[in-house]
This record gives sequence, structure tokens and C-alpha cells, in this order.
Amino acid sequence: MRYIPVDSSLFTSNRKRLIREMQSDSLAVFNSNDIMPTNADGTMPFRQNSDLFYLTGINQEESVLLLCPQFPQPHLREILFLREPNELLEKWEGHKFSKTEAAAVSGIKTVMWLSDFHKTFHHLMVMGGVNRVYLNTNEHYRSDIVVQTRDARFIEWCKAAYPLHRYDRAAPLMAELRSAKQPQEIELLQTACDITEKGFRRVLKFVKPGVMEYEIEAEYLHEFIRNRSRGFAYQPIIAAGSNNVILHYTENNKVCRDGDLILLDVAAEYAGYNADLTRTIPVSGKFTKRQKAVYNAVHRVMKEAKSMLGTSVVYFEYHREVEKIISSELVGLKLISKSESKDKASAAFRKYYYHGTSHMLGLDVHDVGNMHAKMKENSVWTIEPGIYIKEEGFGIRLENNVVIGKKGVRDLMKNIPLEAGEIEDLMNSK
Repeated sequence: MRYIPVDSSLFTSNRKRLIREMQSDSLAVFNSNDIMPTNADGTMPFRQNSDLFYLTGINQEESVLLLCPQFPQPHLREILFLREPNELLEKWEGHKFSKTEAAAVSGIKTVMWLSDFHKTFHHLMVMGGVNRVYLNTNEHYRSDIVVQTRDARFIEWCKAAYPLHRYDRAAPLMAELRSAKQPQEIELLQTACDITEKGFRRVLKFVKPGVMEYEIEAEYLHEFIRNRSRGFAYQPIIAAGSNNVILHYTENNKVCRDGDLILLDVAAEYAGYNADLTRTIPVSGKFTKRQKAVYNAVHRVMKEAKSMLGTSVVYFEYHREVEKIISSELVGLKLISKSESKDKASAAFRKYYYHGTSHMLGLDVHDVGNMHAKMKENSVWTIEPGIYIKEEGFGIRLENNVVIGKKGVRDLMKNIPLEAGEIEDLMNSK
């Protein structure tokens, strides 16, 4: 791993909090993600299951966590299973966790090889007073799963092998736990935001007419990796000119021309945690009068949205209020009429603003949690309003990440340049 080791107390605490939510006669299983194939003998880069990482800190394929908190023998109440390393494997893939190393990272005292899983699992299922089994799935409200996951295969196997046990969902418990961040998690998110800031400041010095979008991507990546990040938190969006009205533009292959704006939705990952930053900057280092008017309108919306957040807020109600503010700004920009601004479902309004204002952030960029509940203290959210004017050839989006407090928020990106004038000054300074 590139990042500075995370203290195992975080993962130990996370497991204890989960165990408190489990029924007393239960057992829980968490599987790592699969290694996904490409073609021939190729594979995609491995990405650990967020729930397993949250509970163990283990970022290695073919890992399993088994929790059986009421088992009579204490050493079998928490077990981490790992793929057993061997000389040939390490020649091809490098070092794998030893039992001692995995115990130090996770805080789990009992570490076994994966070859021992089935016999150990059977022993706990039939001898441990287990009546209920918590199994894990991806239940994010935007998920669209088209391949069978390791969890799905395990669920099929487990239900066939033990049909008379009761089965329950681990996902709601995990979403509830993960939605409010622990102090160590907020520190890791702050580090991801700080690395993102370094990348953005580097790009402000680099951008000029004639550079390619992919060159800007390379500048970000260089800065992220040299600061211990694994790289991008998500596929970077570097959208110059009319590309920036496309929400998820990722081609990043066009030239940046004098007079264009570049929408930069790019952020770093650190220790599994993700930042999510958007800025919109002028290629020439100077906004036109119209560009600055739209920029300042989006910035005002962002500031008002930020002032509205707190533990009494429900996302969808907040989002509707933000839409009202954007409507007012669209009237001021002469993009819609006052009568059109009163109809939030109107085609006129949706033409210029067509996405949500915020989402939760953490181990997943669109993190888990109940979007219909009041925002939790210490949950982390984005604020990302935008206005997109296709007929004028540009769009503007601004985005920061904030921690929800009892009253107001803590902005993890408060040091990242945001004011239009500051952006211009930094781009034009020697």
C-alpha cells in the first residue's frame, strides 16, 4: 500500500459497532470483491469490497471476514480468512499478507487460510447456537448489477447448504454504520481532499490555450500518486468548451482553446477514502463577463446550499430548496422567465440544471446511507450545483465536500481556490 498505515483501532471499533447491531444468535459473512477479467489472461485492477475494508482494513483479493460474536470459544468470534501465500504466487504477484501482518492491520487475532473456511464455517453454523446469518449485498439505490458477484455466489451456496437457517441482510446495518464517519475516517477524507488541492493548484499553473484535456489529466495523476494516493477517486472529467455541458464526459481528448472554460471534476483517493471536487476555470486565465456572471451565480447557490445543511435536514427537501435558488439565478441570467421559474418540473428549468445537488461521500464516491433520513452528524456530503447553457457553449459546476455538524458544516475543501478572482490571480501569477 502507498498510504501511511491506518491504526487498526478504527477497524476494531467498526466491528464492535456492527456486532452491537447484530442479533445475539447470529453470524455474519463478508466477502472480498472478485478479480474481474478483461480478455485473454488479463484482469482489471483489484478494488476491495468497501464493507470488508471498513471492517478489516484488508485490501487483498480472496479475503473473507466471519463474525460470530456469541460463539463459546472467544478466539472463533472474529476470524479473517486469507489466500495462503506461496513461492510461485509471490514470484508472479508479489508479497501477500502473512497471518501476523493481517492481524496487525485488522486487529483480528484469529487469521486462517481460506482453505480452512468451509470446515470452520460449518462448525460455527451447527455448533455455535447460530440461527440467523447476515449476508451482504450491494443495496445502493443507484446500483445496477449485471454480473454475479462473489457475495451472490456465496448466498446461493449458503442457502442451499443450510436451508433451515434464517437469513438477513447485512447491507442496512452497514449503511447505517458507514453513513456517520468516525474521527479517523474524517482525517483520511481530509487527506484525500488535501491531495486533491495539490493537484488542482498544479493544474492552475499548467493550463493554457493549446493544451490537451488528457495532458491536464496527466498533471493531476502525477501529483496524486506522488502524494501517496492510489490515483483518481473516479474516472476524471476534464471537459473543455461545449464538452462541459455533458455531466459524465470522460473522453478527455480535446484541445483546450482560448475563450473556453474547462470543467474539472477530478479528485484523489487516499487509503480507500474518496474526495470529490469540481471546479470550472478559464483556459486563458480570464473569465469573460458572461462566464463570470454564470460562475458567480453558481457560487452563490453553492454558498446558500452550504448554509442550509445540518442534522435537521432531509436531502430531498433540501434539494428542492436549492432548485428554487437556482431558478432565481436563472431568471437573473435571463435564461428563463419568472413564470417559468415557478414550475420546477418545466422543460425550461431542467434544460439548465439536470442533476442532484449532493450525495454522501466516503469509501464509495456515492456512499451508502438513507437519503430519506435526516442528515447524520459527522456524515460527509458533497455540495455541487451547476448551470449548463448548451446554446452558449459552456456549463459551470462547483463542488466541495463537507462534514455535517449539529449546526452548520465543516468544509474539508475550504482551502481549495473557489472565488473567480482568486482563480484568475493564481492562473496569471508567475
